[in-house]
Amino acid sequence: MSKTTKGYFDLGDGQIYYETAGKGTPLVLSHAAFLDGRMFDTIWEPLAEQFRVIRYDMRGFGKSSPATGPLCRRNDLDRLLTHLDVNQAHLVGCSNGGQISLDLALEQPQRVKSLTLVGSTPSGFALHGEPPRYLMEMFAAAQSGDFNLANELQIRIWLDGQHREPDQVDPVLRKFALEMNRIPVTQNTFFISDMQPADPLDPPAIARLESVACPAWIVAGALDHSEVLRAADEMANRIPKARKTIIESTGHVPSYEQPERFVEMLMNFLGGIN
Repeated sequence: MSKTTKGYFDLGDGQIYYETAGKGTPLVLSHAAFLDGRMFDTIWEPLAEQFRVIRYDMRGFGKSSPATGPLCRRNDLDRLLTHLDVNQAHLVGCSNGGQISLDLALEQPQRVKSLTLVGSTPSGFALHGEPPRYLMEMFAAAQSGDFNLANELQIRIWLDGQHREPDQVDPVLRKFALEMNRIPVTQNTFFISDMQPADPLDPPAIARLESVACPAWIVAGALDHSEVLRAADEMANRIPKARKTIIESTGHVPSYEQPERFVEMLMNFLGGIN
């Protein structure tokens, strides 16, 4: 078992909690916006056997400082990598974590050896059609201060998904997701820091996917929202060195639902990169 080192990085206006383990090429895990770094618990050890693996809690999540205003998430990630003396890394991002990783790869391509984007949409991607069910109700509950309801509805949107009911999802995973999501919900993280983020990538990623220089693996769950699947298609078609995998019987975060299968496929992808 690899030793895990834990620490806090002081940004001046807040702190980021992070963990590192293993040796070798750095591999950075960025979590979804309804979970935190603990979503990677089940893949942490296998990855640490092959890489110097790094995970962190974004501000407003997990053990990091609460968000106090609009944030530029890719800048936080960039500064954390500098603090950890990481010049170049494989970036693995889930949902919003993938969007942040993609933005950083476009802004600073020399820092990114590969991209793995799980259940992600590129910045600037315009959603079509009806919003995910429960989305409007979730926003209303959060804004009214009914955090228990907002937490439950957000897990219904992003873990249960459009095609499953709560009792069709692993109850252990669901309970843990509710625990992780309670922190950003009660801290109003989305409304404070991400509804109108600071310094958004300009032009956004959707306008320049052809400029992604590194190999990219686009991953989506077959049971995810149709717009996330459309985004996966667009990224796979336009990023020059991209491949795409749709994982059956999973929703928005297949790496969380099927960790062993995900690690096997991730190792296969990374093994082909010089």
